Amino acid sequence: MQDNTITLPVDELNNATLVNHVYTRYDAISNRSWYNGPGHTELLRNQMSLFRSAAKPNGNFKGVRKTALKFTKDHTVLGVDGVSNLVAPAIVDCGFSLPVGMTSAQKLLFRQTLIAGLDHALMIALQDNLDI
Repeated sequence: MQDNTITLPVDELNNATLVNHVYTRYDAISNRSWYNGPGHTELLRNQMSLFRSAAKPNGNFKGVRKTALKFTKDHTVLGVDGVSNLVAPAIVDCGFSLPVGMTSAQKLLFRQTLIAGLDHALMIALQDNLDI
């Protein structure tokens, strides 16, 4: 089981200055944990969720282990009418399906490639301008 408190060093401005974001376990059931993060309230969520599932072998293949990480944070945004403020969730989730037998080094390279993709200008263009 993961720790009851998880601290993520976040480079909030992408300038190599890290700010600790502390998440505290809120609930857990088999293979799932939910954490509340900085500023979380009943009205405005800031949550992190962790999920996992065991590998299911098939014939000679050892199967895949599945894990996922999800962040949900509510934000106030301007409505279509240009007057009303609405609260809506921003959600980001990352799921992995890794074959049993991958080395730790292979998994590290895969995660680092994902991080590079998320931090690359292509992601900014995709999110800000919907460029594909």
